[in-house]
Amino acid sequence: MTDKIGILGVGSFLPDKVLSNFDLELMVDTSDEWIKERTGISFRRIAEKNIATSDMAYEASKEALKMANLKPDEIDLIIGATVTPDMLFPSSACLVQQKLKAKNAACFDLSAGCTGFIYALVCAYEFIKSGMYNNALIFGSETLSRIVDWEDRNTCVLFGDGAGACVIGRVNEGGIIYKLLGADGTKSELLYIPAGGSKEPATIDTVRDRKHYIKMNGKEVFRFAVSIIEEMVKRITKESGCPVEEVDYFLPHQANMRIIDSAFRKLNIPMDKVIVNLDKYGNMSAASIPVALDEVVKSGKVKKNDKIMLLGFGAGLTWGGVLIEWCI
Repeated sequence: MTDKIGILGVGSFLPDKVLSNFDLELMVDTSDEWIKERTGISFRRIAEKNIATSDMAYEASKEALKMANLKPDEIDLIIGATVTPDMLFPSSACLVQQKLKAKNAACFDLSAGCTGFIYALVCAYEFIKSGMYNNALIFGSETLSRIVDWEDRNTCVLFGDGAGACVIGRVNEGGIIYKLLGADGTKSELLYIPAGGSKEPATIDTVRDRKHYIKMNGKEVFRFAVSIIEEMVKRITKESGCPVEEVDYFLPHQANMRIIDSAFRKLNIPMDKVIVNLDKYGNMSAASIPVALDEVVKSGKVKKNDKIMLLGFGAGLTWGGVLIEWCI
């Protein structure tokens, strides 16, 4: 049995509804120019009221399974990465299992903010490496429009909805070369939702005080993101033995164009090696990396044997990176 583990298939789903910066001008005190200058975002997708996180994950997962040439009953593990599950329980992964009829899969969700997909990828890798499972389906799916305060111009311009999925299994060549996860809970209140959990359950007061929406210290999150991207790239290239020059593409979490520009400029990495699609979709949290990966793979830009580094950072604060030699 091969000891190499890699991505066998990718897929994504994006809602049809597009919310432009010009639409936002009619909703809050902002402008297309202000948003693009500070974030690089022009559009984002918004899920219709009848679409939930598991619905989008299901559509993305079907695509990933098709590319991997696997049937749902050949999947023995499903991991969902999301901060916007359909409900507190059961997990969105269980709901996706039901929709797919993937009857043989163990299922759970994990919450690592915008780093969620990277955490899920590493978890799937370790489960398969141990021999416990053979084929895993992971997804990052978010309906962030449901937890955005549409009266807060500093946050509502940033986020969008969508889903991406990957099938993970054993491969004959290439695959995951190196993986890294980290967290710093002392910075948890830089990006969080105050109410709705056991600490502050939902009440009339929490709803009135708008405590069920995303709260963010943008300046500090920006500073953290730039520094952690730089740190991860240096550590991954050093510890994997793969020089930065040999990495064909870098795919960072799609949070803010100024974050991406600043980090890769410090690293002296040319932007033509950095994959960016946030102008079209905004920040989709755990969905941003798998959606961008699906797009770049299906465009033909990423080819077999290319080395691609996935880099996540988000609420927690969490971070993670994976270096992959593409094998499909």
